[in-house]
Amino acid sequence: MKQFLGFLAVALMFAACQPAIQEDENLLRNLMSRDREAFGAILADPNALEVQIIYTQINRDANNVPSFRSFYFNVDSGRYFYPASTVKLPLVLLALERLHNLDLPGLDKFTPMFHDSLYPGQKSVHGDTTAENGQASVGHYARKILVVSDNDAYNRLYEFIGQRDANRLLAVRHYDARILHRLERPLSPDQNRHTEAVRFMLGDSVLYDQPMLVNEDSILPPRMELRGKGFYRGDSLVHEPFDFTYKNFYPLTTQQAVLRALLFPSSVEPMQRFDISEADRRFVLQYMSQLPHETVYPAYYKDTMLYDTYTKFLLLGNDRDRLPAAIRIFNKSGNAYGYLVDNAYVVDFEHGVEFMLAAVINTNVDGIYNDGVYAYDSLGFPFMKELGQLVYHYELKRKRVHVPDLSQFSLTYDRPR
Repeated sequence: MKQFLGFLAVALMFAACQPAIQEDENLLRNLMSRDREAFGAILADPNALEVQIIYTQINRDANNVPSFRSFYFNVDSGRYFYPASTVKLPLVLLALERLHNLDLPGLDKFTPMFHDSLYPGQKSVHGDTTAENGQASVGHYARKILVVSDNDAYNRLYEFIGQRDANRLLAVRHYDARILHRLERPLSPDQNRHTEAVRFMLGDSVLYDQPMLVNEDSILPPRMELRGKGFYRGDSLVHEPFDFTYKNFYPLTTQQAVLRALLFPSSVEPMQRFDISEADRRFVLQYMSQLPHETVYPAYYKDTMLYDTYTKFLLLGNDRDRLPAAIRIFNKSGNAYGYLVDNAYVVDFEHGVEFMLAAVINTNVDGIYNDGVYAYDSLGFPFMKELGQLVYHYELKRKRVHVPDLSQFSLTYDRPR
């Protein structure tokens, strides 16, 4: 925390000294121009690393009602990047929504959940030893996703929602996305169209029995998405671009829109909201901002490798420093194939600061995929850290007509910080 507090002291000291900057379509570019050492290469050629950034200011009126103003750098919602684990947040929300809409007595997010394998590539699951009661559930999977971005937990919710409904339910809300596959499981398109049978049970009673879901519809990407100059297939290097065409797609604009719908549901159109209870919404907010060492089930607090910034890249990158107690980050991040992504809402309760920031960078500088050689440490995490601190610094000195009341985001966590 000393490193961050040192930055904060410098930020506050120089805040009043910085010349005013015009808040127009070039705001992010102009902010980054103040630190050429950190952002010079990106400003010179943002497409080289496929950088995209969205910074959204939040202003409150006299009744604390928020309004939003977004600024963009090199954003193109049609340009593909691999979204990695960021796709997990909408699956959490859709799973909670499905339970809410089923509206069955005794069925909730902690009802024991069982998966049965009925098709090639599927896996039966009849418990979870990391849960307090040893039982798997939507709620426990959601915790694992939101705190440490667990891939298997995402796959379990993918089985529950199914490929067809995951895409249909996002499309009817006008959220541009394609959810096409499980994570860390190399399955065929056909296998990803078939999902496991799912049962919810209370004792010996089956509360809900969902058969295997099959997506008979063909989800056709608008074009082929080829990246790089080669990739590894097993131990062999294939000298051809890597094909992302039938991989998940979740553009930055959609990511921030989904996060806003969760954080500020009354600020978006009713059709864009997720039909979940207020208790479930606050459950998601708690665990997406809860740190590993605050988490009892699973017992992440015992794992010294799960530091504060394990899944929170903005502001600290991958530094193992602790976040100051006054700051909370509500986010969903991801990294895979060299892409580093974070979609966050940052709150500083002490200084009355709040803002949204989403960014992506491709650190696969050699153009070879599946080799595990990505510049996360030398390019990706430093970029996320510098960008987060740049915007946070700007927010510290930004004038607000009304001081925001941020108490709705002051939550109770599983363990003391």
